Formats: sequence, C-alpha cells, structure tokens
Amino acid sequence: MIYQDVERLKETIKGIVEIDKQGAVTIQDRRKLREYLIDELAYNAVFNPDKKLVEAIRWLIRRIGSALGIIPCSIQPFYEAMGKEELKGFTVPAINIRGLTYDAARAVFRAALKNRVGAFIFEIARSEIGYTYQRPWEYATVIIAAAIKENFTGPIFLQGDHFQINAKRYAKDPREEVEVVKDLIREAIEAGFYNIDIDTSTLVDLSKPTIQDQQRSNFELASELTAYIRQLEPQGITISVGGEIGEVGGKNSTVQELRIFMDNYLDSLRKKGRDLKGISKISVQTGTTHGGIPLPDGSIAKVKLDFDTLESLSKVARSDYGLSGAVQHGASTLPDEAFDRFPQTTTAEIHLATGFQNIIYDSKDFPSGLRDRIYHYIKENFSKERKEGQTEEQFIYKTRKKGFGPFKRELWDLSADIRSKIANELETKFDFLFKKLNVVNTDGLIKRYIKPKDIISPAPLDNLL
Repeated sequence: MIYQDVERLKETIKGIVEIDKQGAVTIQDRRKLREYLIDELAYNAVFNPDKKLVEAIRWLIRRIGSALGIIPCSIQPFYEAMGKEELKGFTVPAINIRGLTYDAARAVFRAALKNRVGAFIFEIARSEIGYTYQRPWEYATVIIAAAIKENFTGPIFLQGDHFQINAKRYAKDPREEVEVVKDLIREAIEAGFYNIDIDTSTLVDLSKPTIQDQQRSNFELASELTAYIRQLEPQGITISVGGEIGEVGGKNSTVQELRIFMDNYLDSLRKKGRDLKGISKISVQTGTTHGGIPLPDGSIAKVKLDFDTLESLSKVARSDYGLSGAVQHGASTLPDEAFDRFPQTTTAEIHLATGFQNIIYDSKDFPSGLRDRIYHYIKENFSKERKEGQTEEQFIYKTRKKGFGPFKRELWDLSADIRSKIANELETKFDFLFKKLNVVNTDGLIKRYIKPKDIISPAPLDNLL
C-alpha cells in the first residue's frame, strides 16, 4: 500500500509507533509493527513517489530500529582485536544483496539468529548502487527494516564495498573522478555506512619498473580518501576503512606488494595528520574473479584459489601492521568445500555477491515469464557489452545482474509465497556459509567489543511530530 500523504502515514502508525514533539520514537505494539507495519514502511521507503514522505519514512524506520537496539556500527574495534590476535578462528562474511533485498536480508537475519551470529556485514559496491537502483539510504533502510521484521537486535554493519576509482574516467579527469567517489563516501556515511572499502587498486600500473612506482597512485589516493573519511566521521565513531593492493581478476598479490603499499600508505597518511588512523584490513588478489568464470554452457568454471598466498598475506598484515588480515573478494561462486579453508588461513573477511544472485535467478520458483522478460531486456539494452566469442549463456550470466534495477518493483511485487520460497533457499545458503566460516556464536563477541553509538538526525517533516 502506497501512502498518499503524511496524514495517511500518521494514521497508519497510530497505536503502534508514537513520535513525541522532540522526535523520540516509542514502540507501542511490537506485534503489529512486525506483523504488517514494517512491511508497508519498507515498501513505501523504496517506492513512494513523494520524496519528502520517503525521507520521513526512512527516518522513522531508522528511529524504530534504534528504539529496538538495531544500530548501524563500525566493526573497527572488533577488527583491531583481530589484529592483536585477541580474536581468531573465523572469517567475517560481507554480503552484497542486489535484488529482493528486503526478503534476502530477512533470510540473513533468520540464519544469524538461528546460529547466534553477530559478525557479518551487509555491503553494496559503487557499481551495484548504479545498476540495482539502490542508493545508500535506501539500502540501509531496507536492511534495518528486515532486522525489525525478524526481531534481530544488536549492532549491524553496513559497508561501502569497492568505492572504486574508475581508471578510464580518472585518466580523463583525475580530480573529477576523485570528487565523485568522495561524494559517494559522504552520502554513505550519512546513511549509516560506518565501514568503507576504498578501492584505488584500479590505478596500479604494472608497466612501471618498480613495485613502489606501480603502487604509487594506489597508496597516495588511498591515503587521501582515508583522511577524507576521517573528516566526516560522526563523533564517537571510528569508521573501519579497507584498502586494496590488487584488482580482483588480475595477477595474484605478493607479500612484497603488501609491504610496499602499507609502508608508503602509512607514511603518506602521517603527512596528512599525525593521529589519523589507517585501514583495518587489506583486500588482495589470489585467483578469483567477480562473478566467477562462466563456461560456454553458462556453468561456472572451478577456480584454483591460492590459499597459501592468502595465508601469508593475512599473516603479514596482522603481525607487521596490526590489521585484521587479508580480505578475499569474488568468493561466492567458489565450490562449497573451499569455504572452511578461509578461517584456517586466517582470512579476515570475504565478499559474497554473485552466488546469491544466482540462487534468485536460477530458483525453480522464480517466475519463468519474468526471467524471460529480464533476459530480453538485457539482450536489448546491453548487447554492446557482449564480448567476442561469448555464447549467449555466458553473456546473460555476466550481465543479468543489471536486470535488478529496472525490474526492482516487479521483484518486490512477486507473491509472498514465491518470495518466501526463494528466501528460504537463500537462508539455507547463509546458514551454510555462517557455519563454514565459523562465525557461529559470535554474537556475544560482537556485543563485547562493539559499543553502539546512536546518531540522531532531526525529523525531516515538522508535521510528522
């Protein structure tokens, strides 16, 4: 149901949620809130055409979440403890949700509650924000709404993934491209993303004669963006910042590259401010590629991931620089037997995205007619992205992620039964990953190290109060 105006919103929440004249929110009826109201609020936060009303609804969901103890946080203290080896034996999953976001996030929270998992992250990349039509405020709001629906309480971690410098645009106008990324960083922080992964590894130039020259643009710009993030931090919050030394899909990273990047990055950061805190983790390349490598029939090739390299990089990152460890991207399409290797090699964090997209599209319960229309749209609008020699199956597999934005509302409007069945498939996968990555029973550890800081913004509509 789409609310026509603020009066309709106030009428709907009456007796369930109370907002006093100072903007404080009190929950009066938790059953009705979870039974139907939060579903309506989430839907309106995404699809209501009235932008002012959307701002009010997103603010309200954030305040309801806060009243229930659901607060966006930085994972920084937890990662600092990992860097000191006070915490070890697990790998934190960072989950990208591209479509059916509300239902998929609910599935994450159900699996987390069942396994008492506290160490997990929701993230969205710069590129995903574009093709899924999910700006940071929307993504954050839907995640919080899903937590409310599933009765999850505690810190939640929202992360900007691959806030990446586009190398081609940077070559044309470096400062303009940097400003675009800075604007995105500001927008994300305002939305409650207190974990930001900077990706300037796109500027690594392997044609240069020395590793320092190869990494120069990377470490200089990474330090500039880190300093910028520190300027924007809300009081009492230290944002967890990630760096990257090797672009995913490129050549494997080395310990020497890590050392040269870190030494020069930290030196550059010190010149910008003596007390500026650096990154908490480092993303590396060890043999994966985003989305996996599709074979001519559309199936995914098995990737040989270099766990020895991953382990040595993670060890040096912790022992020499106090980081939580190395981060593995492009992991969701790896074979199931690979996932328990990540805790064994002390990988700090892995990023998971395409595998969940595949579950959605390939589900037997996904309507075939809608899938056909999405694929037709892909072929009509993105044919120029088809590479020479690609089969249609390979092209569709690599490009179908771009159907989530244009068909977002149709996906939300699928019947509750269909959405529930697909979400149950996702929940099974999340349950599997939480166990394999050994983050079961980490809720207590999160509560020990993470002390939520509630950032309160004024209500955007005076007549809402």
